[in-house]
Amino acid sequence: MKERKGLFWIAIIVLFLLFLFLIRSILLPFVLGAFTAYFLNPATENLEKNRISRVNSTLIITACFFLSIIVLSVLIIPVVASQFSALITALPSYITEAEQKFIPLINRWIGDVAIIDADNIKSAVADFSGTLVKMAGAFIAGIFVSGMAFVNLLSLILITPVVTFYLLEDWDLIIARIDSWLPRAHAATIRTQIAIIDRTLAGFVRGQLNVCLILATYYTLALSAAGLHFSSVIGIATGLLVIVPYAGWMLGTAAGMGVAFFQFDSMMHIGIIAGIFVTGMIMEGNFLTPRLVGKKVGLHPVWIIFGMLSGAALFGFVGVLLAVPATAIIGVLSRFALDRYLQSDYYRTKTAAK
Repeated sequence: MKERKGLFWIAIIVLFLLFLFLIRSILLPFVLGAFTAYFLNPATENLEKNRISRVNSTLIITACFFLSIIVLSVLIIPVVASQFSALITALPSYITEAEQKFIPLINRWIGDVAIIDADNIKSAVADFSGTLVKMAGAFIAGIFVSGMAFVNLLSLILITPVVTFYLLEDWDLIIARIDSWLPRAHAATIRTQIAIIDRTLAGFVRGQLNVCLILATYYTLALSAAGLHFSSVIGIATGLLVIVPYAGWMLGTAAGMGVAFFQFDSMMHIGIIAGIFVTGMIMEGNFLTPRLVGKKVGLHPVWIIFGMLSGAALFGFVGVLLAVPATAIIGVLSRFALDRYLQSDYYRTKTAAK
């Protein structure tokens, strides 16, 4: 009987995952809406404590959140797009300058080597940069020309706030309804594991997003003050990529130091840029992450990277969004199963049954 129940639930889970895979092209606004509602729920509950109705609290929080997103997009996207285009345009000159700086050093260390034609390099990189610009332009044009893509973009803009509002308004009712479906004999255990999952997600998702925003602001302002070209692109990308453990900071630092090396002749300026990234790493590792994320979320960096790559391979960008909660749930349930195993008679029995 127990085996049949187990197979039944395994079949339900497999069918549910298959269903998600089949409708993955329309999931983005709903996944973003659910994540946003989860993220904003604590703020909504705080307003409720001040004797503001749930509907009004939800309306205020949702409106403030999406208005902030719109304002930031209007202010930031044009600057980032302009700097990104300038960075692509500058790549040929960077390649040429790298050849002029490094070839003499290589000749000193290992003797004369064949000199690569700078004009050919510049021409090749210029062609590559032009291809990137054309691809980006074609992609953007395709968004507005393609009927289905336009519908997807429109649904993302219009449906996500609606999904967020309704989920946030009925959040307590949804939780209560799900709780009423739990098998009574195991309800307490399930509630305990869900509470652990919620703490893990709250500690990681909400905390990590705050860390990313703080670091993106810090890197952008600090690199701009230091006079680094493309500071907005590099600063925002470095801050946001911190959500990918280790790899994000390393990629951002490599990009920033590469631009600094080509832009500045003075080692002092290059050292200042290096100091900005080192300071950001110290801030993130010793202050921001311990305070905002915490050390007990139970998500190993390798597990997070694996989950994100797996989600991206299966569902694209939606998979990346689903990766963190999925890895958190799997991690919590795996630890629960391991704990039960270690307490079982099967593990504790020292002699094998004959």
